[in-house]
Amino acid sequence: MEHLLSIEAMYPQNMVKYIDHAVTLKTRRGKHEEFPLEGQVWALLFSKSSTRTRVSFEVGIRELGGSPLFLSSNDIQLGRGEPIKDTARVLGRLVHGAIIRTFAQSDVEEFADYSGIPTINALTDDEHPCQILADLLTIREKLGGWDGRKIAFVGDGCNNMARSWCWAAKHLGFSLTIGSPEACQPPADFLGRLDTSNITITSDPAEAVADADVVNTDAWLSMGQEGQTGKEAQFGSYQVNSALLQGAAPNHIVLHCLPAYRGKEISEDVLEQHADTIFQQAENRLHIQKGIMARMAKHRVL
Repeated sequence: MEHLLSIEAMYPQNMVKYIDHAVTLKTRRGKHEEFPLEGQVWALLFSKSSTRTRVSFEVGIRELGGSPLFLSSNDIQLGRGEPIKDTARVLGRLVHGAIIRTFAQSDVEEFADYSGIPTINALTDDEHPCQILADLLTIREKLGGWDGRKIAFVGDGCNNMARSWCWAAKHLGFSLTIGSPEACQPPADFLGRLDTSNITITSDPAEAVADADVVNTDAWLSMGQEGQTGKEAQFGSYQVNSALLQGAAPNHIVLHCLPAYRGKEISEDVLEQHADTIFQQAENRLHIQKGIMARMAKHRVL
């Protein structure tokens, strides 16, 4: 049984395999000859709202021959009321795979332990693995790959995107610099688990993006943190704008996992200048997730 629960738990070779398969599926879109999810129903269990995640998974399931079943927090008790393990054991007898977007990483892991079906983390407070794989696909398409590249992440250094980038850097060996206010940097216990020398943490955003091939950012406040004006106030100098990007590598690209709050974490002009890359990045969620589900269907034990 194969799951995708975190970048932390992935093998580097599997990360590359997912990306390779996504390239093939993207090339063949609309001309598929195989439908690995034919006759299958995959449940989308979402405790957090979504645009890109829901649409890309639903379209992907249909393009692979399956049927999506969307269940919001109003439809199912994910982590509240009925225990996760009971929900998992029920759905494991009814559907063929589960895609979970929720708050606690432990909920996704417990569901996978008890359900007996392929389980995909579609975002938790700890990690966003599908997004990172889509971003790596975008870097390959735009820059030819990540080997020897410097990737910068500017913003909240302890959110799910920054954490996922850290694990990707550990596994794949590229240079990663996180520019974040000290209060929002990864904690010591997390950095101790990483135990790698190719990740730098700094409170200086200019240092973070210096000579960077990829400059990545995300909303300053993650979902569920809205209204934390005190936290948001710390990020004033961490906007990705034209002045900050003057120090980046000459042919750098800018990534944003969206939704973007223009005038906050990224300026309007920079977003529009790099819109082709950012929306290619968004599209690549579809292709990566199709590759993940197709591989899981192939390795599923019936």
